[in-house]
Amino acid sequence: MVTDDPPVTDRPPVDEPSVTRPTVAEARPDRPADSATAGSSGGTDDFGMLFRREFPTMFRLAHLLGADDPEDVVQEAFVRLHARWGRLRDRTSAGGYLRTTVINVVRSRAEHRAVVRRRTPPAERADVVVSAETAALDSLGDATILAALRDLSPRHREALVLRFWLDLSERQIADAMGTSTGTAKSHVSRGLSALRAALADRGGA
Repeated sequence: MVTDDPPVTDRPPVDEPSVTRPTVAEARPDRPADSATAGSSGGTDDFGMLFRREFPTMFRLAHLLGADDPEDVVQEAFVRLHARWGRLRDRTSAGGYLRTTVINVVRSRAEHRAVVRRRTPPAERADVVVSAETAALDSLGDATILAALRDLSPRHREALVLRFWLDLSERQIADAMGTSTGTAKSHVSRGLSALRAALADRGGA
C-alpha cells in the first residue's frame, strides 16, 4: 500500500462548495448484488461508508478534469466498483480504483464528444450544456485558474489536479493515470509550465 505524501502547501487556491451527495443506493447498478456481498451486511456497510467518504473528492476530481457532468461520471465510477465489490481482494485499493475510473470515464467521454463534434456540421452543433453543479463550482472557484486548467492538454491537467488538488504522490499519480512514475513526474513539471503560461496569457500571473 502506498502512503500519501505530506499535504502540498503551494496548490493553486480554488474554493469549492459542499456537494449534495446522492444516496448510496443511487450509485449501485439496478441488478442484484454480487453473491459475496448480498449475504454480508458488512460488505454493504463498507461500500456505503466508502461512498460517503469518497464521493465529494471524486466529484471534485471529475469537475477539475473538465467533465461536462461530474456527478454522472462519479455515479458511473461507483457503479463499476460496486459490480466488482464482492470480488475485490484488497478494499484499501478502492480509492485508487475510483480515481482511475473517473479519469478513464472523463477521457472516454471527452474523446466521444470530440468525434461527434468533428462529424457534425457547424450549423448543427448543439451548445454544450453545463450541469448546475459545474456552474456552481465555477462561480465559487477561481475562474481564471479553472479556465487555464481547461486550456491544458488532458494529461497535463490530470497530473496537476491529482498532485495539487488531491495531494497524491508521484507513484499514486502514475497509478491513476496508468503510466510510469517518471512520466507522471514529467506531466506535472510540464503541466506547471503550461499553466503558468496560460495564466500569464490571461493576466493571472
